[in-house]
Amino acid sequence: MNGFDFAAAFEGLLLGAGLIIAIDVQNAFVLRQGLLRRHILPVALVCSFADALLIAAGVGGFGRLVQSVPVLLTIFTALGATFLFFYGAVAFRNALHPGTLEAATAEKAGLGAVLAACLAFTFLNPHVYFDTLVLIGASSARFPTPSAIAFGIGAALASFLWFFGLAYGARLLTPIFARPAAWRVLDLLIGIIMWTIGAKLAIELL
Repeated sequence: MNGFDFAAAFEGLLLGAGLIIAIDVQNAFVLRQGLLRRHILPVALVCSFADALLIAAGVGGFGRLVQSVPVLLTIFTALGATFLFFYGAVAFRNALHPGTLEAATAEKAGLGAVLAACLAFTFLNPHVYFDTLVLIGASSARFPTPSAIAFGIGAALASFLWFFGLAYGARLLTPIFARPAAWRVLDLLIGIIMWTIGAKLAIELL
């Protein structure tokens, strides 16, 4: 991969990881499927490719739109930095009051129902559109096209690593994250990542 911008890809990986790692219904659902050992591969693939599709739309479409209109880039960069600082603050607050994540038990569902749930958790969540189309898309617009693609690949890779790791490592992760201390460390890391990238965006506005 001659000429591949690994620095941009790594920044995309960090941003994607910081945005996707959180206690929410989608991750809880993936974790539960991992614990039940049912439809693990389809669940991980659907969640990962859904994220990759939205990220590609943000980098390839919305990101270019923002890049073509400089004032939009400034606006969304400012919004992105503000959001990242807020998101980081929430993560730090959660670190002060850590919770636990328990996988709920449920009846055995068929593949169709499980995949429908995956799609619903992804596309019916309005937050995911801001993360992928706006935040990741606008962030990628700061780079020339080859580097923007690398940035998007890094962000999408974070989704694949997270969902596959969560689904297949569920039985190992659950006892660990049943303890509040584990969530405290995780939230601290998320907060640091969010504030670091947010500061970089803010500096570029000055």
